[in-house]
Amino acid sequence: MARPRTTHRFVLAGMVVLLGVSILAGVAFGSVGISPVTSVQLFAWKLHLAARPAGVPESTVLILFQLRLPRVLLGALVGAALAAAGTLFQALFRNPMADPAIIGVSSGAALGAILVILAGGGAVAGGLAIPGAAFLGAVATAFLVYRLARLGPSVQVATLLLSGIAVAAIISACISMVMTLSGQDIRSIYFWLLGGLGSASWQRLALAVPFVVLGVALAVSRAGDLNLTALGEERAGQLGLEVEGFKRLMLGTGSILTAAAVSVSGLIGFVGLMTPHILRLVVGSDHRRLLPASILGGASFMILADLAARTAIRPEEIPVGAVTALLGGPFFLYLLRRERRAAGAGA
Repeated sequence: MARPRTTHRFVLAGMVVLLGVSILAGVAFGSVGISPVTSVQLFAWKLHLAARPAGVPESTVLILFQLRLPRVLLGALVGAALAAAGTLFQALFRNPMADPAIIGVSSGAALGAILVILAGGGAVAGGLAIPGAAFLGAVATAFLVYRLARLGPSVQVATLLLSGIAVAAIISACISMVMTLSGQDIRSIYFWLLGGLGSASWQRLALAVPFVVLGVALAVSRAGDLNLTALGEERAGQLGLEVEGFKRLMLGTGSILTAAAVSVSGLIGFVGLMTPHILRLVVGSDHRRLLPASILGGASFMILADLAARTAIRPEEIPVGAVTALLGGPFFLYLLRRERRAAGAGA
């Protein structure tokens, strides 16, 4: 038993190191290069651990702390939230191909944001009207899906999944119709739907942090109960889990995490699908290990994807949602083929 624990600790330590390296790379590289050594020295200065490094111009300090650092930290927050939500939904639906968009939460967020863009409210409340509307749209969609799927005192996972697919399809149709009438706003809507961190700021970061921290804390605190869901609802109930209450809590937690991420970054796919699945192959299916590893891995992946998005074809910037889709599409096809092979072998 000691060996798996030791391996898990090494994996987590490696994930922490990877996150630190990703953050350092994210703030150091860009259209204006800042050496990693200078970045570390400036961090130490800001934390009052050292004197300000000599010869560093004020423009470098401004770029690092006002432009790149909030963007990198927001990327880490979004990646961690999406990976945690993906882990929860994969456990809840007992399906490794589930992701945060599976019950239409992302579509609801998109509709909320688009309506504010069309109403000309993008500059309201210091630019926070769009993420605020996206968050409310996502939460309202999750509540609607749950109410539609509820039959008496219980909610069947299959019914919840079908309700989510139906609601997402209806919202997508509404978005398509709205976009045909959007006129000049079509470009803003298009870039929001593609997802990106170009509007990152300390304000947006502060807006999302409380919800992500709360969601992650709830998920990690119930990681042991997530293991019981793999045994089936009946067996989990026999082992003392209040199944319906737990499903509501996990559905709400995953929805809040997804809403918080999508509201500040737009639609970014595949992070919640790929990260938990890959790390499940490394640390196993025990959610007490998988959740922390996925949170760290999702944060690192998102930072590196955003770094690629803004440096691959400088000075132009690729929407980070396009980068994750470029990586995630082939991965999804691999998963699909693997599931078909497993089904064929089982037959």
